[in-house]
Amino acid sequence: MTTQTAVHAALKLQPVETRKEEKQENVNLRGYNTEVKDGVNNIAMGIYKHPYRLPKITDPFIKREWLLNLMAGAFRVFARKGFCEGPAGHISVRDPIDPDTFWINPLAVHFSLLTPQHMVHVDEYGNVIGGNRATINAAGFKIHSTIHKARPDVNAICHVHSRAGNHLDMLNQDACIFYKNHTVYNDFGGVVLESQEAKHIAEAMGPTNRVIILKNHGLLTAGTNVGEAAYLLCLMDTYCEVQMQVDSVQPSGRYRRDVIPDQEAKYTYEMTASAENLYSSFCADYEVEVVASNGAITSATSYHTD
Repeated sequence: MTTQTAVHAALKLQPVETRKEEKQENVNLRGYNTEVKDGVNNIAMGIYKHPYRLPKITDPFIKREWLLNLMAGAFRVFARKGFCEGPAGHISVRDPIDPDTFWINPLAVHFSLLTPQHMVHVDEYGNVIGGNRATINAAGFKIHSTIHKARPDVNAICHVHSRAGNHLDMLNQDACIFYKNHTVYNDFGGVVLESQEAKHIAEAMGPTNRVIILKNHGLLTAGTNVGEAAYLLCLMDTYCEVQMQVDSVQPSGRYRRDVIPDQEAKYTYEMTASAENLYSSFCADYEVEVVASNGAITSATSYHTD
């Protein structure tokens, strides 16, 4: 009896037969199934319908109403999480009826008070063409309009002046949602009142990133829907704080930075970071605001464009 066999016997284990590795489809080095399912099916289990599937809305007028309700709810979530900084911060939503235009919040209305009826419909030049006839944030318009033009895949953009912002390491599971999906804009050019600065931000964001950290400025996220972009912003704010805490204690030598390896980070990203997963994650917070608003953010109305 060999030593290895004796150990197996003592532990009541069967010896492992040595064999050549066979390449298997959709399996990583850990042997995990890496086949990406549709939306929330990666994380949901059971025979019952997931409560927050991304709806498939074919009527553009109904879709517009749904998007504006979500937009108002996202602002109220941001207010609850402390993202308000006076007139700073904005969310924009591409209009499903006229995709070259978008909706944005009015200037100087607190996030916690916003309803769908507050939102302003503007064209690509900043002209108000529908919705609430109100003043909008000039810097916000320049940033959002430039990104909407550069990224036709983006339907919603969120921006706030956060307390923290730096490039992220993959330090925990939720941070993996940003795996190779975020970038940093290091060249702060002042308040974005010039089109050139907005263009620099859009170029730095690139063709696929959903998050850009604007150093000395704030955070900006983008998505195919409002819930996706809003949830990304809430998560990014949290993990920028985590990153700052880790960076502040590591030089002492008392703590080790454990970064998740690429394979595991990529696997987690692919399983959890779909547009539907992020939308469904946002919906739990959204429901809190629906209840708290007594229907103010879900009132059915016609969002007309003159």
